[in-house]
Order: sequence, then structure tokens, then C-alpha cells
Amino acid sequence: MAQLRGPGSMTGVNLLAKVYDNGVTKDGKFRFVDAQIDARDQRGPAQTNLHLTSQRVKDSDGKTRYNNGAAYSTGQFEEIVKAAGPNFEPITNKDGEEIGRIYAVKANVMPSTKGNGLVLNTKSLEQSDFKVDSKTMDQQFASMKAAKEAADAAKVSQAKEAPAAEAQAEAPEQSTDVPLFEDEELAVG
Repeated sequence: MAQLRGPGSMTGVNLLAKVYDNGVTKDGKFRFVDAQIDARDQRGPAQTNLHLTSQRVKDSDGKTRYNNGAAYSTGQFEEIVKAAGPNFEPITNKDGEEIGRIYAVKANVMPSTKGNGLVLNTKSLEQSDFKVDSKTMDQQFASMKAAKEAADAAKVSQAKEAPAAEAQAEAPEQSTDVPLFEDEELAVG
């Protein structure tokens, strides 16, 4: 899941709220929203995972998958839709039928009260600085992939530098200023 650290890092974040039509509780009181940092936001490019929440779960077949959705009340979901206005893109299935939408919004984020990531603060919602289109999700995946590759390359580089640094640290310190002779006494004049 996304990592936001430092002063102001959770304020005014451009987000994408991905919502499927079937992502609703049986009683209709909650909608599951996959909120992600927009890769075009200044906090996006370094993120290897743009999702505000990401939980590892095993499905009925025993396969591991990730649940990136957080439950928002119907009222909170309506606030997301209202803030996005016309800035949304349909999610379609292979037959071209709409099965959900991606809404672009801007909001403050905060730690989830359940302790499983971050959630968007629906009281701070406004329109996003960026327009969502049919290529936006492809850009999200490309950004996460590039950030992961950069992080992996940095780890490899650090691993190569570590043995050299250790060898240098283990070498006895040598000074070229004054030769040191153990058996001689210094003359004091």
C-alpha cells in the first residue's frame, strides 16, 4: 500500500477512486472503493503500490490475491461522486459493458481506524488536478512497475556497495601524518 511520510504528505492528494457496480454490501449501506494515489500527483512516482489499502488474502482456491478496497458509507460514496463531477471514466468488461467507474478526486488522507492502510477524508474532497481518461489506469500500472524496478535496482546497488564498505571499515586505520613507533618514547622538549 502507499507510503506517505512527512509533514503535508497526506494533505491535498490527487486520488483515483475505482468502484465496481457489484462492490456494495448486501444491505446497500457501504460501497467498496479502491482509492489510489494518482501517479501524476507529486507523491505518486516513488510509490511501488499506489493503493491506499492493500490486504493479502487467500481465495477459495488457496491462491493469494490482494484486496485493495475499503468500505465507505453510501453518503461518503455520494460525496466522492459529487466531488469528481464529470471527471470519471467507465470501467468496462470485455464485451464493452460498463461494470464500474473511476472517479478522479483530491482529498486529504488519514490512517484507517481499522489499522489497515489509509482512507480518504470525504470531508476534504474536491476536484482532482488531473483529468481521468481511458489510459489513466495503464499509467497507474506503469508507474508502479517503474517504481518497483527503481527500488529493486537501488537494493542491488546497495548490496554491491555493502561488502566494499565493510572491507574498508575492517581495514586498520592508517595515518600518514606522524609515523608511530611502539618502542620509542616521544621526546618532550
